[in-house]
Amino acid sequence: MPKFAANLSLLFNEHDFVDRFAAAAAAGFKGVEYLFPYAWPAAQLADALQAQGLVQVLHNLPPGDWDAGERGIACHPDRVGEFQDGVGRGIAYARALGCPQLNCLAGIRPEGVGPERALATFVDNLRFAAAALKAEGLKLLIEPINTFDIPGFFLNQTAQAAELIAAVGADNLFIQYDIYHAQRMEGELANTMARYLPQIAHMQLADTPGRHEPGTGEINFPFLFRHLDTLGYDGWIGCEYRPLADTVGGLGWLPAA
Repeated sequence: MPKFAANLSLLFNEHDFVDRFAAAAAAGFKGVEYLFPYAWPAAQLADALQAQGLVQVLHNLPPGDWDAGERGIACHPDRVGEFQDGVGRGIAYARALGCPQLNCLAGIRPEGVGPERALATFVDNLRFAAAALKAEGLKLLIEPINTFDIPGFFLNQTAQAAELIAAVGADNLFIQYDIYHAQRMEGELANTMARYLPQIAHMQLADTPGRHEPGTGEINFPFLFRHLDTLGYDGWIGCEYRPLADTVGGLGWLPAA
C-alpha cells in the first residue's frame, strides 16, 4: 500500500500551521508536505518535525508573489535572477528540514512572452536548479497543473513534463504526478502512471470534482492504490485536498496499514 503524507497547507486547517504537525502525527501520518516553508524559521519547522517523528517529504521552490496570484516564475524570462536566488533559498530549507526533493512550479506564461521563449527560459532554469540540487543530493520535480484551476499554467500535461526532462538532460529531474490535476487534464490515469512510472518521484491526490478527499468524486482510488502496488511504486503520495468538513472526520478513506 502506498505511503501517504499529509499536506499541511490544506489539511488540519483547524489548527495554526505549526500545530498541524502534531495533528498529522496524531492522525497516523508519518510524512508531511506543504506548499512553502518560507514564512517560518527553518529551525522552528525542523523542531516540529523532530518532536513528532515526521518525515518532510516535499516543499516547493519559492513561487514569486503567491498572494498576488503568481504561481511560479520558472518560465518568466525577466525573473531569472530571482528564480536562481529562490533555488538557493529552497535548498537551504531542504537541508535544514531533511527534505529530499523540491518541486519547481513552472508558472503562468507572462503576457507578451511567446511559448518558445517561455520554454527556453524554463529549460535553462531547470538546468540551473537541477545542477544546484544535485550538488546537495536532492531531486528536482516538475508538476503538470490543470488549466481550469490555474488558467495559463505553462506545464499541464504528463507527456509535456517527460519532454522537458529529456530536454534538460538532468538525472535528478523527475515528475510530480498529481492525480487530481491529471484527471482534469487528460484522464487515462492507470496507463499514464504505468508509462511514466520511472520518471515519477512523487504523487499527490484529491478527488474531482471539488478537490476533496478520495471517495467524494469520480476517481476510483482503491483501484489506483492496488495498481500502484502492482507497478511497484515506492514513493509518497501527498494528500493535497480540501476536506469537505473537518480533516480527521474525512480520513475514513485511508486504507488500513
